[in-house]
Amino acid sequence: MMQVRVGQGFDVHRFVDGEAPGRVLVLGGVEFPGERPLAGHSDADAIAHAVADALLGAAGLGDIGEHFPDTDPAWRGADSLAILADVASMVRAEGWSIGNVDVSVVCESPRIAPVRDQMVELLSAAAGAPVSVKGRRAEGLGAIGRGEGVMCFASAIITRET
Repeated sequence: MMQVRVGQGFDVHRFVDGEAPGRVLVLGGVEFPGERPLAGHSDADAIAHAVADALLGAAGLGDIGEHFPDTDPAWRGADSLAILADVASMVRAEGWSIGNVDVSVVCESPRIAPVRDQMVELLSAAAGAPVSVKGRRAEGLGAIGRGEGVMCFASAIITRET
């Protein structure tokens, strides 16, 4: 018999106000030089974080904050694709196979479409399974619509034989 589980992930980060020496905006593993970076303990890749949380939730393994706390100096500036790869390994270690992950990124900028294929390739490689990415705008509504940050939603499907 096949067991199927679904997980939901969410992440939001605000853009850094003012100077942020050494930080660059990273989304889905893609760097956006010249864009305002996101605030966060790691590289603040909200897309990779949402994917990781969806996988952890599906497997019943808690959330990204439990495994990679922002109070731990070891994760300062961490590459979120490496975190995602670690999460995928944890999920597989529990006997699960990752089916796919679907992500919606909500932001006014940067534009996602021009780098979507690169994001899909990087995220899929880290997860070891297909990851799809869709860019959405908040149409000027709320903090995200005012360009104050980035918000991501992810849904993951995992399976295992029982």
